[in-house]
Amino acid sequence: MTNPLQPNQLQLKHAIELKNVRKVYRIGKEKVVAIDDVSLTINKGDICCLLGTSGSGKSTLLNLMAGLEKPTKGTIEIHKIPIHKLNERQLTRFRQNHVGFIFQSYNLLPTLTALENVSLPLTFRNVPKKIREQRAFAMLKAVGLESYVLHKPSQMSGGQQQRVGIARAFVTKAPVIFADEPTGNLDSKTTNDVINLMLNIARENGQTMIIVTHDQQIATHANRVITISDGNILT
Repeated sequence: MTNPLQPNQLQLKHAIELKNVRKVYRIGKEKVVAIDDVSLTINKGDICCLLGTSGSGKSTLLNLMAGLEKPTKGTIEIHKIPIHKLNERQLTRFRQNHVGFIFQSYNLLPTLTALENVSLPLTFRNVPKKIREQRAFAMLKAVGLESYVLHKPSQMSGGQQQRVGIARAFVTKAPVIFADEPTGNLDSKTTNDVINLMLNIARENGQTMIIVTHDQQIATHANRVITISDGNILT
């Protein structure tokens, strides 16, 4: 029997495929269409930007692609794995092994050091502590924070916290990285540094990255821009 969490071992061209995806929320007696019949293919290694204003549906689309929400209709595959068919336990395992996340609000655990925050995803993979710490330190060094390994989030600036978040997302070498407004809380100079850092790591590792943003300037860094408005893809 085929394991739904294991992709076909043949060389895959597409990282993500959506077909006729629709997401409808019920608010009282009303239906709100957040995503309206979207079909989309993203190739392996693409740096793709989902561009749109607040309320356009871009974050909902990212959540659907990441398996954080279920579509009302349609199919979603990552590396040929039909994530729309997976139950919650399977989705959790899938995200642990295939996906990395970078958040606008950093989402670091305040009681943990930078090293502990970065090594956390490896804990869920049952990687031995010594190896976890070696990999976490190597990633913190890669993002320029080797002297901050024992600092907690409250002891770091916003830009430094986001670098920790980037290190955490990349430490497992997940094939797909999702970044939801990753520079929304940063100033313009730090934004540029953080975007370049993310893209350099993703390109070096051949990873697919999906960035959600409303910032046209950030979109210029991507090799593909998908504009979303009212739950529909415009380009």
